[in-house]
Amino acid sequence: MPDYLDGRRRSGIYSDNSSTACSTTKLGSSSDVSETTAVEDDDANSHRLSTPDRKTSSNLPSYSSDEKSPEYFTEEQGEKGADGHLSDDDPALRDIPWPVRRVVSLEDDPSTPVITFRYFILTVLFIAPGAFLSQLNEFRTTYASYSIFFVQIASNYAGEWLAKVLPAWEVKIPFTKKSFNLNPGPFSAKEHVLVTISCASGATYNLAWVPISLSELYFGNPIHPAVCLFFMLAVVWIGYSYAALARQFLIYDPQYPWYQALCQTALFETQKKQRESPSPVSRRQMLIFFLTLIGVMIWQFLPEFVFPFLQSLALLCWIAPRNKTANFVGGGLGGMGFLNISLDWSNVGNSNLVGSLFLTPWWTQVIVFIAFAVNCWVLLPLAKWGGLGSWDHHLMSNRLFTANGTSYPIRDLISPDMSLDEVAYAAHGPPYIGTQLLWALFFDYASYTSAIVWMALFGYPLIKSSIQRWRERRSDEKKPSVNHEYNDQLNVLMRSYSEVPLSWYLVLFIASFTIIITLLANGYMFIPLWTCFVAMATGAIVVVPLGWLYSISNFQLAIGSTNEVIYGLMVNCVSGHKNPAGASVYGTIAGDAWYRAQVMLQDQKLGHYMHIPPRAVFFSQIFGSFIGVPINYGVIRWVLDTKSGFLSGAEIDPTHQWTGQKLAQYLTVGVQYVLVGPKRLFALDLYRPLPYGFLAGALAPFVLYILHRCFPRAKLSLWNSTIFFSMMSTFWGNVSTGYTSSLIGGFVVMYWAYRRHYEVWARYNYILAAAFDAGYNFNMLIIFLCFGAGKIITMPHWWGNNATSVERCFALNDD
Repeated sequence: MPDYLDGRRRSGIYSDNSSTACSTTKLGSSSDVSETTAVEDDDANSHRLSTPDRKTSSNLPSYSSDEKSPEYFTEEQGEKGADGHLSDDDPALRDIPWPVRRVVSLEDDPSTPVITFRYFILTVLFIAPGAFLSQLNEFRTTYASYSIFFVQIASNYAGEWLAKVLPAWEVKIPFTKKSFNLNPGPFSAKEHVLVTISCASGATYNLAWVPISLSELYFGNPIHPAVCLFFMLAVVWIGYSYAALARQFLIYDPQYPWYQALCQTALFETQKKQRESPSPVSRRQMLIFFLTLIGVMIWQFLPEFVFPFLQSLALLCWIAPRNKTANFVGGGLGGMGFLNISLDWSNVGNSNLVGSLFLTPWWTQVIVFIAFAVNCWVLLPLAKWGGLGSWDHHLMSNRLFTANGTSYPIRDLISPDMSLDEVAYAAHGPPYIGTQLLWALFFDYASYTSAIVWMALFGYPLIKSSIQRWRERRSDEKKPSVNHEYNDQLNVLMRSYSEVPLSWYLVLFIASFTIIITLLANGYMFIPLWTCFVAMATGAIVVVPLGWLYSISNFQLAIGSTNEVIYGLMVNCVSGHKNPAGASVYGTIAGDAWYRAQVMLQDQKLGHYMHIPPRAVFFSQIFGSFIGVPINYGVIRWVLDTKSGFLSGAEIDPTHQWTGQKLAQYLTVGVQYVLVGPKRLFALDLYRPLPYGFLAGALAPFVLYILHRCFPRAKLSLWNSTIFFSMMSTFWGNVSTGYTSSLIGGFVVMYWAYRRHYEVWARYNYILAAAFDAGYNFNMLIIFLCFGAGKIITMPHWWGNNATSVERCFALNDD
């Protein structure tokens, strides 16, 4: 998603008073590190992964005969310990969690090429199709995602090929004394990482597509191309600049694992070993990776195309296929999903916002499943048969309706001057929504306040410690960079590189801030100037708590509709500025501020794990956005010029691909919160409970914090209310299958294997995570290119692809 120039010194382990360069120090690679069982810290107040003490753990496995304990050695100490090794209590190792030690290499060579001619070629080569495809996907009904694992795999082989065919010419840069070599040697891991980071920044879609498309498509107001391009760049950069608010706390402290970055690191390290010094272990890892990738890719043709019955195995529907109650309870595609399992990796392996079951901690997966069970197995039956909810139509729909249950004519409410047509509103009445969507909005609001309060209560000690370290460094000239605040080996290695100055982030912020303010002051982008300051402030407030949550749990809070509610409250207090597209403009600024910051932080952690110069990482992220954004806009322009009739509903698309479903949903939100307004909505009996969601989200962390202080052994701080509320806000009306299967898989991988077979888990878990996701994405790409890119080819109906219900729940309905 939403990526130099390094002042290099020779790497070594530095003591706090070390300022001289040392020769390259080898501290053992991930394949060497002890295979000791890792355990999660019982002190839930910290959410940290502890390092077990080998001396006191009698049940820890010993080294196998073909593996030795790594020789950790500090050169500035001048000598090894008595036994030639550093102990687990040594500062160089003590704070690094065991899963990280097993994956991340603890050696570095600062002379490795980083930004090369090959880097630029590969970056452009892989960003261009990714930016095109990702932006195109936002307009289509079906799509194929552009996986970062595809980039990581393909760029490895492309880089090796370029290293073989490019001439080693020294090219002088005109009008300077500098030069560069077209082919400086073997393709390096650091080049490889930077290509992937640039693609994560540029080979994605841009959230600004929503207001740009809404304005032209529904309101006949095309926005000037220059305005669009500058706005699209600015919303990306505002998020990247906000990363400076959290990086001090979340990147350098080794206790924040950032599981997605750790997964990518595992694959990078395996690819590096296979390139540079193949070993039996690395060969076996790559073999398992590709066999798993191919197996998943082939398997996914069954649930995704040939045999959709495998998407949702509804036991109750098999027993009573035409019983309405049994169908509703057991159906996974429009029902409760009880006793329902799935064999489709899209449902099992990546449950909504949780990420892969191979990466997400077990405690996070348990919270997610409990939220799903409460939502679908408790609230849904209460709403359907127990009288929960005052409006009994369309229980599991996310659309707007009139009081009698007919579809709400949203566009009738928009007057020519972009204000609410009061006559039409009086004629149609207020918009109604289904009960499930109603409580989803309640918990969506709760998740935001919960995130802030939870961080203040449970994360304050860690943030306070980081602030104290920062103050000490500011007053201690012997600590020139943030890496000197920590003594773990990862930070010691990174001391060889110049840090990114805060001024770089300030320049990025000032540039994006100036662009947005200039556009708004000149009447573009539909929102009052002063609301932009609120959007940026709210984004700044949530960057640290949401980034903290993501770094320890692999859970990324959805952007949701809270920003639109805030904007609706503000804009309805003044006259004018009632264009429904304004809600998406505000949401783009406020949402991208923290969302892009998380993307940047995650990739900076990846750079930290792979020992990439921080300034090179920063450059690669900005460079990626420069390539991706113009391509994003080109796609938006092409779609609006050629498919506008289909998207607006004026014409029927024979392929049913250009339906504009997402745009219609954004239009609905804009009408609700800008034209009708939250104040008018929340005054209705149906919507009156919703504002209390903010209060519930603020109070829940206090309750859990008090209980945690009273009963510390209960680990109540792991029961994160933000994750629970966010998953309760997930709309389950379309797909409620996969979560039981995901819990079973998560138990096997992240609980049983992690605790009982840690040696195997540590060696293969992250490799398998990458293989499953890459195989799934390759399958989606093949299906899209072969059956959906041009002429739509559908699978003939048969028993496993029933025309009425693929899960054979023939009496299932939403009412």
